[in-house]
Amino acid sequence: MSKHNSTGNVSSDVRTWLSAALANPETCMDGFEGTNGIESQLVATGLSQMMSLLKDLLTQVDPKFDSFAQKGQFPSWVKREDRKLLQVNGVGSDIIVALDGSGNFTKVMDAVHAAPDYSMKRYVIHIKKGVYIENVEIKKKKWNLMMVGDGMDATIISGNRSFIDGWTTFRSATFAVSGRGFIARDITFKNTAGPEKHQAVALRSDSDLSVFYRCGISGYQDSLYTHTMRQFYRECKISGTVDFIFGDATTLFQNCQILVKKGLPNQKNTITAQGRKDPNEPTGFSIQFCNITADSDLLHSVNSTWTYLGRPWKQYSRTIFMQSHISDVLRPEGWLEWNGDFALDTLYYAEYMNYGPGAGLNKRVKWPGYHIMNDSNQASNFTVTQFIEGNLWLPTTGVAFTAGLGV
Repeated sequence: MSKHNSTGNVSSDVRTWLSAALANPETCMDGFEGTNGIESQLVATGLSQMMSLLKDLLTQVDPKFDSFAQKGQFPSWVKREDRKLLQVNGVGSDIIVALDGSGNFTKVMDAVHAAPDYSMKRYVIHIKKGVYIENVEIKKKKWNLMMVGDGMDATIISGNRSFIDGWTTFRSATFAVSGRGFIARDITFKNTAGPEKHQAVALRSDSDLSVFYRCGISGYQDSLYTHTMRQFYRECKISGTVDFIFGDATTLFQNCQILVKKGLPNQKNTITAQGRKDPNEPTGFSIQFCNITADSDLLHSVNSTWTYLGRPWKQYSRTIFMQSHISDVLRPEGWLEWNGDFALDTLYYAEYMNYGPGAGLNKRVKWPGYHIMNDSNQASNFTVTQFIEGNLWLPTTGVAFTAGLGV
């Protein structure tokens, strides 16, 4: 285990990486969906054995053990000069992308190829205003990349891959990042395939310790795929229809706008579909200080599309909404079944101190796994400090964050 690829909290790091290893085989099997070949059966058997071993390993990691998290130190890869990158305007860039030819490249992907591999130093790509029609994939070896746009409404990376047009959900992403320590600021990631094309990802992240600040994530079904690892979203605008925030990452959203769009006729909107597969995984979604409301296309007809906070994509799905404003876009039941009583006993869904016309709790679902949270000690488990060990790595990015419950 490299000391340069961690927070310094050994327990958290190992549990995160094992959880990611558990998610990947299932994503692989999704690619065989609809086939009956002998190949898919052989692969399924092998992957099933591997997943069983991974689950055994997860049970053996003591979540209370860590190396120097309690001492308040930072990992060895921290660089002092990174701290203000997200807070200042006019960040110095290593390379510039501009559609008009005034930069080093006209395509974002060309700038990614030019960036160094396994960089311990922050490498900044400035993407000037414009709509970049391309699919971008940042592979695992591209560490510590930062992309800075000219504003959420000015710099847009747009694609239209979809499940209906033959892409797996995983491969449909307009923008995909796996290299650890990725930061994006003032950019919109968009998938324009539309609701009739079903799964169509705008942004997919497998980047551990990644930050998205003042970014737009725009699509319909499956807009944001927080696939694996630890991720932080601050002051972002995320829009979609069905399961539009989904995946098996450990993800915290703070001060974001979550906008529910108008989908297909008779379609139900679900904001989240979290994919935790094992109770020992540290993964889940924590949504704090956010504003959940209808997007402009649904604003005047909120009753035409029923909207829910989430549904259990996998057996141990875990999602917490806390200290957020919920508009009248939400159905009083709050949450939706995936398929009959699947996962209703084993999921963990909770709400804590939300407000607004959709935040009333008296008509919420009565599932064994659903919790109305009143205890601040319990809620603090899902804060930046506890849930994503944010105190160990977020200060180095310079992004604003609230460490605890803020009260």
